[in-house]
Amino acid sequence: MGEEVLLFGVWASPFSRRVEIALKLKGIEYKYIEEDITNKSPSLLKYNPIHKKVPVLVHNGKPVVESLVILEYIDETWKDHPILPKDPYERANARFWAKFIDEKCLAAIWKACWREEKEREKAVEEASELLKFLENELKEKRFFGGETIGLVDIAGILIGFSLGIFEEAKGVKLLTKEKFPKLSNWTNEYLSNSFIKENLPPRDKLIAYFRNRFG
Repeated sequence: MGEEVLLFGVWASPFSRRVEIALKLKGIEYKYIEEDITNKSPSLLKYNPIHKKVPVLVHNGKPVVESLVILEYIDETWKDHPILPKDPYERANARFWAKFIDEKCLAAIWKACWREEKEREKAVEEASELLKFLENELKEKRFFGGETIGLVDIAGILIGFSLGIFEEAKGVKLLTKEKFPKLSNWTNEYLSNSFIKENLPPRDKLIAYFRNRFG
């Protein structure tokens, strides 16, 4: 039986990119459908009526929503190239840090880069404190997943790639080598990994997009 895998996404969304990276890492064939967030398609609204957001993965007619949930679904459905550790404690740990990036870091980073000048200093401080936790979690590892890219690294596109885009678009600097040597090394490893590099949107196009939209 042929499998049908559809992905509804937006080219500039790091959340869509996460899912694309996981699908490609596992060698899964899929059809990508670009959404217009200002004019959402009936299919997107049908498959994700609660959040009405991308990404949505549709596997043989069944929708899965929310990028971290989709990543776990992909890992459980297609066993090659696992992105979650086998050990239950390590799996729980990976889930924790992926969630930490989404629930804590993203909001703080967004405020630090895009808030009004007067509120920015406090936001930078808050974001730096959170990034410190990730710095400590990396320890001496090459990736959060050890020697290979795993769930936290895929979720970490927000820090490894998007943060640099926000910094450049807004002219702020949050992630410095002096303050975060391990995270900086990880970012370099991440962006020079041929697999990740091939699946990132064009940097200059993205910087222009964020400047126009939020600048």
